[in-house]
Amino acid sequence: MDSRKDGNGAQDALPPPPPVPPNVVPLKVDSSEPLKKKPARVPIARRGFASKGQKISLLTNHFKVNVTGADGHFYHYSVSLSYEDDRPVDGKGIGRRVIERVHETYESELGGKHFAYDGEKSLFTVGPLSQRKLEFTVVLEDVSSNRNNGNGSPDHGSLDGSDRKRMRRPYQSKTFKVDISFAAKIPMNAIANALRGQESENSQEALRVLDIILRQNASKQGCLLVRQSFFRNDPKNFIDLGGGVLGCRGFHSSFRTTQGGLSLNMDVSTTMIVQPGPVVDFLIANQNVRDPYSLDWAKAKRVLKNLRVKTSPSNTEYKITGLSEKPCKEQLFTLKQRGRDDNGEAQVMEVTVFDYFVNHRRMELRYSANLPCINVGKPKRPTYFPIELCTLVSLQRYTKALSTLQRSSLVEKSRQKPQERIGVLTNALRNSNYDAEPMLRSCGILISKDLTQIEGRVLSAPRLKVGNGEDFFPRNGRWNFNNKKLVEPTKIERWAVVNFSARCDIRNLVRELTKCGGMKGIHIDPPFDVFEENPQSRRAPPVVRVEKMFEEIQSKLPGAPQFLLCLLPERKNSDLYGPWKRKNLSDHGIVTQCIAPTRINDQYLTNVLLKINAKLGGLNSILAVEHSPSMPIVSKAPTIILGMDVSHGSPGQSDIPSIAAVVSSRHWPLISRYRASVRTQSPKVEMIDSLFKKVSETEDEGILRELLLDFYTSSGKRKPDQIIIFRDGVSESQFNQVLNIELDQIIEACKFLDDKWSPKFVVIVAQKNHHTKFFQNGSPDNVPPGTVIDNRVCHPRNNDFYLCAHAGMIGTTRPTHYHVLLDEVGFSADDLQELVHSLSYVYQRSTTAISVVAPICYAHLAASQVSQFMKFEDMSETSSSHGGLTSAGPVAVPQLPKLNETVCNSMFFC
Repeated sequence: MDSRKDGNGAQDALPPPPPVPPNVVPLKVDSSEPLKKKPARVPIARRGFASKGQKISLLTNHFKVNVTGADGHFYHYSVSLSYEDDRPVDGKGIGRRVIERVHETYESELGGKHFAYDGEKSLFTVGPLSQRKLEFTVVLEDVSSNRNNGNGSPDHGSLDGSDRKRMRRPYQSKTFKVDISFAAKIPMNAIANALRGQESENSQEALRVLDIILRQNASKQGCLLVRQSFFRNDPKNFIDLGGGVLGCRGFHSSFRTTQGGLSLNMDVSTTMIVQPGPVVDFLIANQNVRDPYSLDWAKAKRVLKNLRVKTSPSNTEYKITGLSEKPCKEQLFTLKQRGRDDNGEAQVMEVTVFDYFVNHRRMELRYSANLPCINVGKPKRPTYFPIELCTLVSLQRYTKALSTLQRSSLVEKSRQKPQERIGVLTNALRNSNYDAEPMLRSCGILISKDLTQIEGRVLSAPRLKVGNGEDFFPRNGRWNFNNKKLVEPTKIERWAVVNFSARCDIRNLVRELTKCGGMKGIHIDPPFDVFEENPQSRRAPPVVRVEKMFEEIQSKLPGAPQFLLCLLPERKNSDLYGPWKRKNLSDHGIVTQCIAPTRINDQYLTNVLLKINAKLGGLNSILAVEHSPSMPIVSKAPTIILGMDVSHGSPGQSDIPSIAAVVSSRHWPLISRYRASVRTQSPKVEMIDSLFKKVSETEDEGILRELLLDFYTSSGKRKPDQIIIFRDGVSESQFNQVLNIELDQIIEACKFLDDKWSPKFVVIVAQKNHHTKFFQNGSPDNVPPGTVIDNRVCHPRNNDFYLCAHAGMIGTTRPTHYHVLLDEVGFSADDLQELVHSLSYVYQRSTTAISVVAPICYAHLAASQVSQFMKFEDMSETSSSHGGLTSAGPVAVPQLPKLNETVCNSMFFC
């Protein structure tokens, strides 16, 4: 209601309040303070540096940056592009060309200023432009026309039009309107403030401008841009991975604020691209067939959609929208002819695409007649080209998941030894010519040509305990079980062998496995039986094969076995693996180990037995400090360690549920035994949403409750006083969500169990997906296992460190970057780094230190194994391989089958 005032400042009289009904007692307004919103948690600052370990001189791929123009400002302008008729420009990639033309055409009006343009809606300058709002009009001559004349025919003019005309028709000059308006002013000294530990939105924006300058520099050289990585169109950089996919080697380049000042982080980077060249060659390689007549065209249509081709002879570039329904020699379209009929209408005739190109265009087509045409038109106005006239343009990203073979080929062909990588990076920096980049020069930025020298420390390997009370120290991050017993071996009693048509001497396998187990302390009884698959079942679907096998097992075994050893015919990606695991773990609660033996030797059998022993509840080796127990802080009060991870479908699959897995330690004071809880959640959602799931006043179906109750029962009815959380797979921009969304759920789950219980939390994020590498100064070898760095290249304020716990045997070691976001327990820097280092030595599946803490590795394993229970890929066959979301609105997420209670507390994922 309008509260107008009269001339004396008195308000107009308000109407009287409505009368209170006789049976209502008015409530008094609570005059106490309104509820205060609790302040958001932010990552903690570093409390000090660690000093344990032997000092080591290192180099890192950070290049020091000097900034001299730090007192200026970046001016941020928003950019709007439209055609003459005011339609917004939606084509990707055209923006850069338009803005470049604006810069050339209106240089004097722009005061000779250089731009940093992000290719979309933001443009930055050093210092202001002459006006807050500017409008320009520019013309680009050679814009490829993706629009045809509306008659459904290829855009080739009339029947007897000259070739010169045909060549020119698709290239149309287009007029663009460009609006540039002031949006914000960013002080450059925000970067200096960030280096002093005072991060702000301004400092992040200023660094973003510097990164945009690097992207623009690469774009001008014709590179493919993938975030901050740049890939040149040079066949020397291409690696054939098979299946029509190439690995393309390029460089990552980004500015980082560090304790040592601003630095440029440069690294070798690889992305996947589609094999350029004739479309047919790509499809034949992609589907691994002999000739184009054997191709699956439904599959071809999915993989080609949205890829760009050049058509011959005009060399025009188009985007593929689909394939014709009929083969080239049957696919008709309406062709306009010169002249008019008696009614003055334009004359048209129906011709096939094949007939048009062969007879009217006089072009030879060798193999297209019986193949579909490529459609580059709109849904209602198709434009068809014979497939042999279409060539895939280079540098187009391939976004589908790689096969196991492609992935191993990529790893093998793209690895580089430390010294080779140093050489490649220093050359790349010299060739990038950043010194000549006008925007960097106007910021007063100078980049050093040498890798930064830093000091690291090498932590000693922790002492391990095995059977018979024996202790030993691993050497170079490795150990073995030769002449050693496992620390807690199990017995394998009621068990059987199941063979799904694998070629193997099973009697010899059982004999060798029993002998090897005996040497390690595992007593193995003779198997109850060997179940061979009926040869007639081999061609049945995987689920049917598993069902039939289980029917036979149940008919012959007196009761449920303790363990089943399963022989699979394929080493990787066996279709039987998922249905078999589901049947055992979910339906029957039977521990199972799948193998596909090629060479049976002592090393192979030992590795298999390590997994079986852990799954059946045994332990292979533990830290000596767990046994005593004498771990700093962790042994003093009940402590649970959590490993959390979310795995997503491959980038092209937007409708496959993401899988959240949380593992937790049990039997405190041990930190070597874990169990897992796995749930599905909405596709591509990184934050775990089912940690706490209140379904009624007394029920919580969340992940945490299940893990906390197990800790309580397995640790002598003790609640954890300390909860240490290791979180994988989140970027720096998501740290606050981990601290304020996920941690809140965990606290709620604790309070729901006991309102008076307030454990202390430690939250640590582990990142492998970064570009910082370390090299030994003057040595061709990788950094030694246990190398830790918490200075110079680390964050100016936050508590982070890099650790290479493992021995890098091939390529260049990738360190894990640990960020301590919260520490309510009060670890010293030395104790915390020691704990993280020790947790790399408790991984029960191997006899080596691993590159990231074991709880995170176990979370990965649990997610990937349980995800095989349901073949989500089948749901995604409709999903396009390029482009974003395909589903409209939220879709109900299918739930995973629950693990049987006999195995849910086991290390089934080992």
